Amino acid sequence: MKKKVVILGSTGSIGTNALDVLSRLGGEFEVTGLSAGSNIGLVSAQARKFRPKFVCAGTKELAYKIKSSLPSGTKVVAGTGGLKEIVASCPADIFLIAISGTAAIIPLVEAVKKNKRIALANKEALISAGPVVMELAAKSGAEIIPVDSEHSAIFQCLEGKREYLSRIYLTGSGGPLLDVSAAKFDSIARRRILKHPKWKMGRKITIDSATMMNKGLEIIEARYLFGIGEDKIDVLIHPEAIIHSMVEFADGAVLAQLAVPDMRIPIQYALTYPARKGSHLKSVDFTKVKALSFRPPDGKKFPCLELARRAVRAGGTSPAALCAADEEAVRCYLEGSIKFSEIPEVIEKVISRHKNTKKTGLSIGDILDAGRRAKEEARAICYH
Repeated sequence: MKKKVVILGSTGSIGTNALDVLSRLGGEFEVTGLSAGSNIGLVSAQARKFRPKFVCAGTKELAYKIKSSLPSGTKVVAGTGGLKEIVASCPADIFLIAISGTAAIIPLVEAVKKNKRIALANKEALISAGPVVMELAAKSGAEIIPVDSEHSAIFQCLEGKREYLSRIYLTGSGGPLLDVSAAKFDSIARRRILKHPKWKMGRKITIDSATMMNKGLEIIEARYLFGIGEDKIDVLIHPEAIIHSMVEFADGAVLAQLAVPDMRIPIQYALTYPARKGSHLKSVDFTKVKALSFRPPDGKKFPCLELARRAVRAGGTSPAALCAADEEAVRCYLEGSIKFSEIPEVIEKVISRHKNTKKTGLSIGDILDAGRRAKEEARAICYH
C-alpha cells in the first residue's frame, strides 16, 4: 500500500523540495492533497503532475481561476475552510505542514486530532500553540516528526534515549549578517540580506535568520517538542553548517547529527521514518572540511534571541504574540515600511505591551486572539 501524503504549503521551498523527494522515492508514496497561498501557477502544475484529490488555494477567487487547469478528479477548495476540509476529508497517512507563519495553527491542530503522522516544517504554529498541540498529540496518538534541520537532528540523536537528555545545543550558521557590524545593517541592500550563505529558504525565514529570530523561535520549538527547559537549550554559531544540532546526556556524552546543508535530507527522514532510504544527495566529504568551529551568539547585536527567551519564560500567549509581531515586522521590512534594525524594536514594543493570558486550559481561540492583537499592534508601530 502506498502511503498517502498531503502537503500544506506545496509551492514554498519546503513544499517543492518535498515533492522532489517524493518523486525520487518512487512508488512508495502518493500525493493526495496540495495547498498554496497565491502561487496558483505552480500549484496547478504540481497538481497536473501528481494528480491529487484536493487542491487548496488561498482565496475563493484564486480557486476559481485554477479550477479549469486542474485534473478532472481534483477538487479545489479555498482559504482556511479549505485547509480544514483537506485535513478532514483527504485520504492521508502523513500531513507535511509547510505553510509559512501563524496561518498553520488551525490546520496543524486539525491534523493532530486525526492521529496521523505530522511532518512539521512550520515553526510558528507550534511556538504559538505548543502546550495545546502537544497535549492534543498525547491524547490522539499523533506522531510529530520535525522537519526543521536542527530539530530533525535533535530528534535523530534522541531516538530511544529521551529520558537521559540533559542539554540541547542548537547550531546556526549565523546568517547573512554574522560578520557585519550592526551599525551597517540598515545600509545593506535587502536583496543581499535575502541571500543566505548556506540555505535556500523562503523570504520570511531568511530575514529571521538574519535577525537571529530564527534561532530564538527554535529555542521555543525545542522547548515544546522535547519537553526540556529553556535554560537547558543553548545556541551555538557554527558557520560551516555541517553539524545541525547536538544533544548532551546525563553522563556528559554528546551526540551530533552531521550532513550537508540540504533540506531534502530532513524532509525525507520525516517521510520515511523510522526507515532510512537511499538518495542521490551528496554526503559530507570530510577531507574537504577544514574545521568545525563554534562561537556564542552576540546577544547585543542580535537582540531577538533574548526576546524569544523572554516570551517562552513568560509562557501563556506570549510566544503567540512574539510570533505574530515578528511576522508583521518582517512583512513591513520586506515591503520597505521599516528599516532592518527596527525589526527587533517593533517586536520588543509589542511583547512589552502584551497582556499575557496565562491560564490552565489555554484555548486556540486565546492564542489566535493574542496573535491578531499583536499583529495589529506591530502594524500600528510600523506605520506610526
